[in-house]
Amino acid sequence: MNLAKILVVAGIVLVVAGLLVGVGGRLGLGRLPGDLRFGSDNVRVYVPVTTMILVSVVLTIVVNLFFRR
Repeated sequence: MNLAKILVVAGIVLVVAGLLVGVGGRLGLGRLPGDLRFGSDNVRVYVPVTTMILVSVVLTIVVNLFFRR
């Protein structure tokens, strides 16, 4: 592939990822049961385990459908 095609695809992927982040917050992604939150007065730790698994499964299905011949 030449560099121009790679840059166009990378740009499209970044735009789609940005849109998903914006819409995902409204759909409740990041606040699912199984997402771990720990904190004290000065420190907060957030590990979105369930959200990461859900996004991984959806992306795997989409990529497999896209590249299947």
